[in-house]
Amino acid sequence: MMRYSVRKMGLAVLGTVSLVLGLVGIFIPVLPTTPFLLLASFCYLRSSKKMYDWLIHHPYFGSYIYGYITYKAVSRKTKRGALIFLWLTLILSMILVAFWHVRVFLLLVGLGVTWHLLTLKTLGPKEETEACDQQGLSQE
Repeated sequence: MMRYSVRKMGLAVLGTVSLVLGLVGIFIPVLPTTPFLLLASFCYLRSSKKMYDWLIHHPYFGSYIYGYITYKAVSRKTKRGALIFLWLTLILSMILVAFWHVRVFLLLVGLGVTWHLLTLKTLGPKEETEACDQQGLSQE
């Protein structure tokens, strides 16, 4: 019985750490947001129904996670926003950093993330509506 509780607690802590890293990844392009949010949902699903429900029904992350888990796809709006934010922050970082090898690394990260985003399937209107409806959200 004790082992089960320790396992659940460990998964809840790992889920929370993953969630925090995912949130930080929104603002720091080198950290991948999606894998951390998916890991958080996985950990919460196995440790805390309350935390899982909170994450899945979150007004911002809920439909995003649902669409990715269900369809392995993201909305066109999400792709566009991610690419714009990615390149704005990378370009700003490259301007502020004096070391050429760091600039090259940032460029390579940007190209890799861009390639990954562009190769993800895009949610169609039906799937996007279903993802929003699943979360009780309205589409913008």
